[in-house]
Amino acid sequence: MANRRQIFSASMALLGIGALGGAAYLWRSGRRPEPNIPTPLSAERMQQLYSEPLEPISGNLRGFHIGHSLIGRDMPAMVTQLADDAYAYESQLGWGAELRTHWDPDEPIKGFDVENAHPRYRDAHDAIESGEYDALIMTEKVEIRDAIAYFDTWDYLRRWAEKARAENPAIRIYLYETWHPTDDPEGWLNRIDADLDRYWLDSILRPALAESGGSEPIYIIPGGQVMAAFLRAAEGRGDLEDVSGIDDLMLDKIHFNDLGAYLIALTHFAVLFGRSPVGLPRELLRADGTPAKAPSAKTAELMQTVVWQVATSMPLTGVVGTDSTPLVLSDQ
Repeated sequence: MANRRQIFSASMALLGIGALGGAAYLWRSGRRPEPNIPTPLSAERMQQLYSEPLEPISGNLRGFHIGHSLIGRDMPAMVTQLADDAYAYESQLGWGAELRTHWDPDEPIKGFDVENAHPRYRDAHDAIESGEYDALIMTEKVEIRDAIAYFDTWDYLRRWAEKARAENPAIRIYLYETWHPTDDPEGWLNRIDADLDRYWLDSILRPALAESGGSEPIYIIPGGQVMAAFLRAAEGRGDLEDVSGIDDLMLDKIHFNDLGAYLIALTHFAVLFGRSPVGLPRELLRADGTPAKAPSAKTAELMQTVVWQVATSMPLTGVVGTDSTPLVLSDQ
């Protein structure tokens, strides 16, 4: 498994870099370079591309995940349980791994041996070349603006999508929107609100679509949007015993705990299967078979409701119910 990857000391995990990568570039120059980003796909073409939602999936689904610890081991395992074992998956992960490092077999992936020491690991290129998957789910490292500036996120999203479709034209492609450290000086919620357009769409998704011809969509799994919407709903209610703020969903400033993993697993289920998560079980197991901390009944109900509200309010998710919702984009 590690013959083409540099093995980094497991002690690096203690530095909290599981989803953070490439930050050293910042202190070398003091500022980010201007990224070389193509003209995004036009708003008019985006409207056309996302006007028809996907058919919901009632049977089995096999997905492949490319990313880092904001995918992790437990969250996909929870999706399988939410889907009543109808979801099968494999993954390739790293510590703060960029889509570019996953693409290039000669570029080392930090934490490769640690993150992939489980039965669900599969080499990403081998997996995609097999044509065996119904869905490809990708995410980019945190901090997202660093990835855009230094690692050409839009281009590697395009490359992975084009390769997957060349092997299986029917595959569904997803970009999993994540988040940033909870102590960000702009404010955590403020950045969630701003980053969807300025980074995830205008600097990644729309340029990737434009450069690939703009004929086939890449859908969004709105992890950050769901977290923000849920936290606002929880604050508005004020009666949840286990969640009152973002720290209750996190192990640290970036990684989710069991409650956060459950919320993001609900989001993946809703988007991948195109079905409401309302009423699904709240008591699940981690990937190693141990019980995850379950949300209270009230919290689980609110999580499930909010996830479905967000999924069905964004045409970019491809979920049925979004076909009558306007796609609001920046003026690029």
